[in-house]
Amino acid sequence: METRITEIANGIYRLSIFVPDIAPPHGLTFNHFVILGDEPLLFHTGLKRMFPLVRAGVARLLAPEKLRWIAFGHFEADECGAMNEWQTVAPLAQVAHGRTGCLVSLNDMSDRNPRVLEDGETIELGQGRRVRYLDTPHIPHGWDAGVLYEEASGTLLCGDLFTQIGDGAALTEGDIVGPAIATEDIFRFSSLNPGMGRTIRRLAELAPKTLALMHGPSFSGDGAGALKALADDYDGRVRAALG
Repeated sequence: METRITEIANGIYRLSIFVPDIAPPHGLTFNHFVILGDEPLLFHTGLKRMFPLVRAGVARLLAPEKLRWIAFGHFEADECGAMNEWQTVAPLAQVAHGRTGCLVSLNDMSDRNPRVLEDGETIELGQGRRVRYLDTPHIPHGWDAGVLYEEASGTLLCGDLFTQIGDGAALTEGDIVGPAIATEDIFRFSSLNPGMGRTIRRLAELAPKTLALMHGPSFSGDGAGALKALADDYDGRVRAALG
């Protein structure tokens, strides 16, 4: 495996590792994102076993010990499995996550006390960059789920939203909704609930220019339209589940 690096928006880099053994023959990408600034942020630490690969990728962008913030969508191995390895490498690095995630997992599992983020709270990264945390409980899964929005570039760090199999382009202007729907049909990874569409449409109100996917290509274009289409599909799934 190798770490491939692509700048998907100004100062935001996708570090992608493709694992062909998951959902063969298609495989699955595991994507990690670095936002540069005076206080650089890593979104998704990666699996603990992937730490050497992700660290080597980060080292091509900045000295790993300069990392200041660690964030992710929810408490799950591929999103935060290596958070303590990163806190060992970077002495000033601190995990930042929503209140629920900190209370139920991170206060115990993180080697250093995490920063608790309230819904809508921001972190200034410097050099004109700022990220805003948004609570998205159970979307697409996890009581503690949330996303980050980088305001200067209009980039939404989506976590597991729009998950799709395969190893396509690093950045696309094509359809990401159809492949996400197809992958949902395969994995059934989302926690269907009546609030799904409403929560995702709230993200669409940001009108993001770039969508950074944990599993799949990043998307450049009408982020609001893609989010609304995904919300419509989930609304249909919820109605079907409720009979």
